[in-house]
Amino acid sequence: MPPGARWRPMAPADLPAVMRIAGLVHPTYPEDEAVFAERLRLAPAGCHVLADGDGGLLGYVVSHRWPRGAVPKLNSLLGEIPAGTTNWYIHDLALLPLARRGGAAGAIASAVADHAASAGCTSLALVAVNDSAGFWRRHGFHEVHDPALAATLASYDDAARYMERAAG
Repeated sequence: MPPGARWRPMAPADLPAVMRIAGLVHPTYPEDEAVFAERLRLAPAGCHVLADGDGGLLGYVVSHRWPRGAVPKLNSLLGEIPAGTTNWYIHDLALLPLARRGGAAGAIASAVADHAASAGCTSLALVAVNDSAGFWRRHGFHEVHDPALAATLASYDDAARYMERAAG
């Protein structure tokens, strides 16, 4: 991690900076600020930002409960989290280039997994994009091939991969 950088809970005031980072890191997967604001409102414990020593943001993670085997469509509002959901979904993890290769992504991936387990979830899931499947494999995720997810994954791109792992 860059010197002085640390993960902290995301706040509504962070959303403009989160949107800038999202635009730089995921330009081909645009989402409205309302999507991030809703996820933060629905699951504040799953939303964090990587702040540098001066308070600027270097990255973020957005995660929340969501049914296993289901993927929210890109740039869509959830409305609510279905009751009884025992899967934790990592919606997005994005780091600016200067914050990569220093352990920040691995640290927050582990923290999210620990949180999911302590919240009673039995699994975690995500859609890997931007050639990130190898990173997620190193953190215990494996690809799940489900024809029912094909149309939703196609809303990301042909290389998007649905991945899961056990919580804990």
